[in-house]
Amino acid sequence: MRLITTALVAALAAPAAFAAPAYWTDWTSEMSSASGVTGSITTGTDTVGVTFTGLYSFAQLSGGTFYWTNPATYTSATVDNAPATVDLIGLNRGGAKTITFSQSVHNPLIALTSWNGNVVDFGAPITVLSEGCGYWGCGTALVNAGGTGFTGSGEMHGVIELLGDFTSITFTDTSEHWHGFTVGIQGIADPGTGVPEPASLALIGGALAALAVVRRKR
Repeated sequence: MRLITTALVAALAAPAAFAAPAYWTDWTSEMSSASGVTGSITTGTDTVGVTFTGLYSFAQLSGGTFYWTNPATYTSATVDNAPATVDLIGLNRGGAKTITFSQSVHNPLIALTSWNGNVVDFGAPITVLSEGCGYWGCGTALVNAGGTGFTGSGEMHGVIELLGDFTSITFTDTSEHWHGFTVGIQGIADPGTGVPEPASLALIGGALAALAVVRRKR
């Protein structure tokens, strides 16, 4: 029994090393005067409203070019699926933009295409989960000294993660011919439900697997 308990504790204490599904925004409508775009994210159990406001060039809601080519650029040890539809917001003018969620979300994701030479800051810690070649070529993200933004070196394509719980994200970017993005989540921030976040579920699965190994050895 002591071996089983030790295995369970070790498995729960170990860091997660697995990819989980990302749920990407279904952008559905543009606001009047092209002042923003609205949509929603549907997970297995929740629907989260998403609103983008700020200057933008165009929005692909249900048709257009599929820019999320080369899925390996948009997947990682954290995210196991790239955006699968044409949905995308194209930006070409700098300034402040805001993404608002109808409820708090945990560690939101932003998939990027063609952020060539663009300087962006999210005002919150970010992690570059993946980067590589995409529709317009190849590039990387040079994260700034504060860890809150990046400069696109070459045609940067990839996925970044904002660390924390958010009901809104305001970021600034610089003018460029055009650069596109969409938004995703892997879970909502609702500790009151008692439902484990995806990472917690995987840890529990790892603990059960460890128990099975111990039982088999015994």
